[in-house]
Amino acid sequence: MSDRSLDLGATHAAAAVSSRAATQAIGTTFSVILSLSFCHLLNDMMQSLVPALYPILKNSYGLTFSQVGLITLAFQCTASMLQPVVGLYTDRHPQPYSLTAGISLTLVGLLLMSRASTYPAILLAAMLIGMGSSIFHPEASRVARMAAGGRYGLAQSLFQVGGNVGSAYCSPHLSS
Repeated sequence: MSDRSLDLGATHAAAAVSSRAATQAIGTTFSVILSLSFCHLLNDMMQSLVPALYPILKNSYGLTFSQVGLITLAFQCTASMLQPVVGLYTDRHPQPYSLTAGISLTLVGLLLMSRASTYPAILLAAMLIGMGSSIFHPEASRVARMAAGGRYGLAQSLFQVGGNVGSAYCSPHLSS
């Protein structure tokens, strides 16, 4: 057996090993991305409960449309305006536990909303729900990109589908 044939055999064996490793990496990548997508579904489902509760809050607490609008403002300012600040921070200091912290904060906000007895408590609950969302999204998006394995568009799309399904599912089912 010549050195040339030994080199070819080693090359074929290395190609087979790297092919198996790539297949395993892709499977792991998709399991991470799909898990993130499911968490995004849960987060956005919980987040979409706020607008679905407006009629109940308005009737139960005798709120005006302006007060309902302030609930929206409190919720959206913390959910949207805080998100870039959190993203800037987590870019410099990755916080993998912020995924759990964000969803947990959203859940605490929902629990507070369900037990709120005053208008300020409703506002605080809406702000907690928004803060949870603003903490969850930047880090989840960063992790989805890390798990993408070079397929950034596909990873981000699968991540987004989870959020869109969560938002789309909740509102019609609770509004009826």
